[in-house]
Amino acid sequence: MRTALLRSLIAGTIAAATMLQTTLTAHASGKETDPVESGTSGDLTILVTKLTQAQATARLRSSGITWSSSGNCNDRDNPTCTSFEQINLTTVQGAQTLKSASGCALNITGGTEVGHASGTFSHFNGYKLDMSLSSCLTGYIQRNFTSIGGDKWESAAGNIYFLEGNHWDITYFNCGGC
Repeated sequence: MRTALLRSLIAGTIAAATMLQTTLTAHASGKETDPVESGTSGDLTILVTKLTQAQATARLRSSGITWSSSGNCNDRDNPTCTSFEQINLTTVQGAQTLKSASGCALNITGGTEVGHASGTFSHFNGYKLDMSLSSCLTGYIQRNFTSIGGDKWESAAGNIYFLEGNHWDITYFNCGGC
């Protein structure tokens, strides 16, 4: 219930921001346009702040968050790498909030590189991170967040933590109170 409400609120905020941006762009160009963008599916463009690899790693490093990859690389086009290119600012801030709140060591093993499932709120689109398992992180999530069935927990901010066997798959809809 809370997840649906939060997603509805996020969608409404995104729709309003999209309409405002479209209206301002039309006003600045002197053209009158319909302020709602729509495609054949009726989807609205989601506006988020994207980071470069360097920007993301600087933020993560400043919080003491580590990352690793089986390929020892950060190429977004290589599924054995861990890339942060085009990650959402709120996703990085969410990881920083998790680190600060939990006090746990965090190691990211998956970012925006290819090889993950597709979708709007996907790794490639900058919404998800994979994190290594640790008893500290697992205990923090299971003690402080709400079980929503299966191996999924939801934070009070609406972010979703999914225990996928050998790692946590985390979807950040927002920064989690940054």
